[in-house]
Amino acid sequence: MDNLFAVDDQRYMPLAARMRPRSLDEYVGQSELLGEGTLLRKAIEADKTGSLILFGPPGCGKTTLAEVIAAATEAVFVPMSAISAGKADIMKVIKDAEDQLRYYDKKTILFIDEIHRFNKSQQDALLPAVEKGIITFIGATTENPYFEVNGALISRARVCPLKPLSKEEIKDILITALEDKERGLGSAHVVYGEEPLDVLADFSGGDARIALNAVESVVSVAKPDENGRIVLTVAAIEEALQRKVVRYDKHGDHHYDVISAFIKSMRGSDPDAAVHYLARMIVAGEDMEFVARRIMICAAEDVGMADPNALTVAVSAFHALRAVGMPEARIPLAEAAVYVATAPKSNASYMAIDSAIADVRNKEIGGVPLHLRNAVYKGEKEELGYSVDYKYAHDFEDGYAAQQFLPDALLGSVYYRPTGRGYEKRVKERMDYLKTKHPLKKKKK
Repeated sequence: MDNLFAVDDQRYMPLAARMRPRSLDEYVGQSELLGEGTLLRKAIEADKTGSLILFGPPGCGKTTLAEVIAAATEAVFVPMSAISAGKADIMKVIKDAEDQLRYYDKKTILFIDEIHRFNKSQQDALLPAVEKGIITFIGATTENPYFEVNGALISRARVCPLKPLSKEEIKDILITALEDKERGLGSAHVVYGEEPLDVLADFSGGDARIALNAVESVVSVAKPDENGRIVLTVAAIEEALQRKVVRYDKHGDHHYDVISAFIKSMRGSDPDAAVHYLARMIVAGEDMEFVARRIMICAAEDVGMADPNALTVAVSAFHALRAVGMPEARIPLAEAAVYVATAPKSNASYMAIDSAIADVRNKEIGGVPLHLRNAVYKGEKEELGYSVDYKYAHDFEDGYAAQQFLPDALLGSVYYRPTGRGYEKRVKERMDYLKTKHPLKKKKK
């Protein structure tokens, strides 16, 4: 008699589990890693997969890829979660793998999800078996493996970075789920348009599991119309998810409107508005590296020398984002946005370089003054005058030697005009002091 409550009965499995790809042809995304002709795809198809560490955000397909490899191989496939397994479990798998090799000439693939949760001792237990080829190890992690996985284990495996799925890839997965009558929601007769798919894809933030769970929730509570169809609408999505859906097209006008408002809020010294627009982008699943780069640019362009630390804080936030990932990186990103917003402002450096570039492109700029040229070869100094009369600044009072640095054609040009704000006030005072105390003597004609 069949067990009506069997745990592998698809009726009781979430949509995301039912729709897991069963082969490479069904796998969506990671084309750079798994596209036709790639090394990893060839290895999987030839059943020659070596040890791998799959590194990427949730929902990008790490576990699914491991299962696809399992389906394509003749090896014994043993899945394990680092959350619940321990060293004894590892040793048992290794012992069983030795028996499989000895008696049946079969390889064993050990897949460990959340490998970063294993401590050093647990990770070290894998090394001898991986080194001897007793097991092929596949680890999956959302954390940077170069920080969280032992170097010895990394050196014996190929690290495969997986990217968040694109909006179009998420939509393809949703469409497949909505139309698949065997494993998906095809029998529910769901009618859908482009807008609700866009909303669900944006909501997912590149996580296929979130997108599939969301559409399953919407369909499960929706009431069919008089024709027995379920109409998927934005309103139905908001009602089922019990949250307002942020309308945000990463490639459309709204994307540019929000990032523009974010930058202008930082430039305009409004930290509350800056944090608001940052929050909008986080909730909408914007590419946070793009946002971090804009903070760095704003720090250099709009704060500049009025507070040179602003750029340091912004760059640190960018590196923190790469090191820890989201959602934790929202904190250093917010810190950087607030710092830039509240810092004194100066665009003097920005104006200086653009003005200098304009002159280089449009004016006769002349050659480098002879005394600044590097005399490398014999005769350049005596015969050509290279480096003659150059004054070494450290030999003079205030560490400053008044001499000509600009080419003759640009004498008198001023590019950097420091403001009287923040640290730049001190810069202006020092430059004024040096030029007043040590005036440049005009060249004799």
